[in-house]
Amino acid sequence: MPCEYKLIRRVEFSDTDMAGIVHFSNFCKYMEAAEHAFFRSLGYSVHTTGFGEDLGWPRVHVALDFRAPLRFEDQVEIHLRVREKRRKSLVYDFVFRKLHDGPPVEVARGSLAVACVRRDKATGALHGVPIPPEIAARIDPAPPEAEDRESR
Repeated sequence: MPCEYKLIRRVEFSDTDMAGIVHFSNFCKYMEAAEHAFFRSLGYSVHTTGFGEDLGWPRVHVALDFRAPLRFEDQVEIHLRVREKRRKSLVYDFVFRKLHDGPPVEVARGSLAVACVRRDKATGALHGVPIPPEIAARIDPAPPEAEDRESR
């Protein structure tokens, strides 16, 4: 079962701030892009349909730690790992690496927790619901030894 996904993208000029480095908020966009690509690799979308009412995956927690800057036209690998699969939510860990002529350089680490929800048609309120079995069956948490290898 898939427990990780890697996405490579190039830093756009619009991603950078006046200092010429990627603005911190764009790392959230990078995490989201990797999550969307991960879901597509499973045959689904984060705008999940086909399970009665549409499902949403709002963010309930985000964390980022930075180690080195990224700049315009740098190539970055966003490595998503599923840390936890709960009944109604997923928790991802991310490692961001700058790709260049030498060995990749870790520039940041992050985490993202998302909840599986449905919107109440009458009130508009979001309610946590179990992840559909068809989706849950396609996702596994990454084994702990994978995290150990990443830390080295």
